[in-house]
Amino acid sequence: MTAVDYQGGMACAGCVVAGSITDRANGQAGNGPEEVLLALPAVHCATCISTVERGLLVLPGITEARVNLTMKRARIRHDGSRTVEDLIAIIGHLGYEALPLDMVALSSTENDRVGRELLMRLGVAFFAMMNIMLLSVAVWSGAADATRDLFHMISGAIGLPTVIFAGQPFFKSAWASLRAGQLGMDVPISLAIILASSISVYETFHGGEKAYFDAAVMLTFFLLGGRYLDHRTRAVARSAAQELAALEVPRAIRLTGTTEEMVSVSTLAVGDLVVIRPGGRVPVDGIVTTGTSEIDRSLLTGESLPVHTGPEMVVSAGEVNLTGALTVRVTAAGRDTSLARMADLVTVAEESRNRYTSLADRAARLYSPLVHLLSFSAFGTWMWITGGDIRYAINISAAVLIITCPCALGLAVPAVVTAASGKLFRAGLLIKSGTALERLATVDTVVFDKTGTLTLGTPEPTNLSDHDETAQGIALTLARASSHPLAQALAATITAPAHRVSDIHEVPGYGIEGTFNGQSVRLGRAPWVGAEPGTVTAAWLRIGNTPATAFTFADRLRPGAAELVQGLKGQGMQVHLVSGDVPGAVQDLADRLGITNCQSETLPAEKATFVSGLIASGHSVLMIGDGLNDTGALTAATVSISPASALDAARVASDIVLMGRDIAPVALALSISRQAVRRMKQNFAISFGYNIVAVPLALVGLATPLLAAAAMSLSSITVTLNAMRLKS
Repeated sequence: MTAVDYQGGMACAGCVVAGSITDRANGQAGNGPEEVLLALPAVHCATCISTVERGLLVLPGITEARVNLTMKRARIRHDGSRTVEDLIAIIGHLGYEALPLDMVALSSTENDRVGRELLMRLGVAFFAMMNIMLLSVAVWSGAADATRDLFHMISGAIGLPTVIFAGQPFFKSAWASLRAGQLGMDVPISLAIILASSISVYETFHGGEKAYFDAAVMLTFFLLGGRYLDHRTRAVARSAAQELAALEVPRAIRLTGTTEEMVSVSTLAVGDLVVIRPGGRVPVDGIVTTGTSEIDRSLLTGESLPVHTGPEMVVSAGEVNLTGALTVRVTAAGRDTSLARMADLVTVAEESRNRYTSLADRAARLYSPLVHLLSFSAFGTWMWITGGDIRYAINISAAVLIITCPCALGLAVPAVVTAASGKLFRAGLLIKSGTALERLATVDTVVFDKTGTLTLGTPEPTNLSDHDETAQGIALTLARASSHPLAQALAATITAPAHRVSDIHEVPGYGIEGTFNGQSVRLGRAPWVGAEPGTVTAAWLRIGNTPATAFTFADRLRPGAAELVQGLKGQGMQVHLVSGDVPGAVQDLADRLGITNCQSETLPAEKATFVSGLIASGHSVLMIGDGLNDTGALTAATVSISPASALDAARVASDIVLMGRDIAPVALALSISRQAVRRMKQNFAISFGYNIVAVPLALVGLATPLLAAAAMSLSSITVTLNAMRLKS
């Protein structure tokens, strides 16, 4: 129906997506290179990534090991000498459970289970902490001798089971780190909890004046709070590659002679003939042998309107057949299709981006060894000063470990992310990634997709007033008989009364025709109605033998698009428009918005390559897109945003989702991200400043484990309050 979008066939989108991953694990060791995908449900931080990857890469025969934190899986390439069972055992020795890849285990249900467990442990710790605090008040008020010992025993009866149960996430992670020869952030946390509990048990059974069950439970509560906040920022981020896989068609109609049979796509071979009915999704890459239709390939190329398709034209897996039945000769099926290759492209990009290390991870690498060094130094020093009083030395060592416990450090980033996410959510932006704000603050280049991003992807007529009431009435009646986007736009916009047209039928790939007052009337593509194609998007109407006239269309701008582009340019940012649409439509939009850097007819891999090239040249790139063809670029970018109207795969590939129609809040996200990073750095300064003041007091014996826990809690509250300033 458009003079722009039907000028010949399109190349297969997958033809330019290089590097299809075809070696899949089957559990058998072979003679050639193989790839294994394993689920790692316990990984949760940068230390987990480096532990698994380094542990695998030192082994002979393993050529590549990459851990994807969002998907919680490892991709391992080897020379064929390893089986899946071998690799699972190796990762087990590194301290992490590994499972054969099961997409169900990686679904949001698993994330929900982990979140519920953390929340349950947090609730148990809070309940126990408040009860032990009530008992501690009695001790602080002067309870002595048998009464004091009784209260200590009751506190222990509540506190020890609580610590054992609620502290499981830290103990398991710490044990895994130690087995792998690492000092992760959970090691000092676990030691502080265990020491506070052990000292309290000793003091209780020896009639001591002080026990610190409240300190141990308080530590556990605040640390679980930080862990839960961090989990919530990750839980909503599923893999875009998984969403792409959901678009694959599992079964197809194979044509054998004159017989049609429904078969699994995995059984199709190159050269087979498949039938694709109207409304069906294309299951394979192939070449049309018979039939004409219109193909919606916006998922793969970003073209805003369907493409006319006929014999000898190329179709790709994932496209949708709209109007006519097609017979297609298979050129690629299964893991070799353009859709599967795109999923592989997205997977590689996700793994690359997940290697970004957050501020908290970088700080923890330096912090954890220092904490242990201070605690053990305090123990040794006081053993020497007191002549071997191990009880006193352990108390001071525990106080140092507790007072330096990285609780505030653990809250520094999640608290800010939660506060910033809340403010942006009220503005219409949903933050999905824990490191999105940190990455967004570095952006100096913005790359936009066109259709569905800067525009709403809905065509609107621009010249209805050029047509008389009769022409509009005939066009309205014909348009109502078609599901083509241009026809639907006419049907929704024309206000003139409909005229009676008989014998209406749609000619697949061309348009709609009927009879009006004994004359043939047609609404559709320019050549079909006897007109010369123009340079703008149009549907042509011919009444009888009169010359055809064009109903022209333009894509509607998304609200706030012009303001956002001008605002970004005013901040000195580079702005690019990269679209799979045709040159005329792309250039027209670029001119309307004042964008000087634009590219058209860009295929998915080319978009991803363009974004990767910008990053390689030193730029920090924000990619904003909505289609399947954008997923590779979205995952390759430093940070990415998709509108809520985007395809599922694009939404899950992005770090931020724009929930409303107005795109202007993107400017607010850039501003808030810079403020958030400043708050994170302030929180680290608060945390380290607190340690500079408090640690000397603990080292000289002026802080008991209970006072250390109270001071640690105060630093955590201060960090949280500083983060909450973002809401104002």
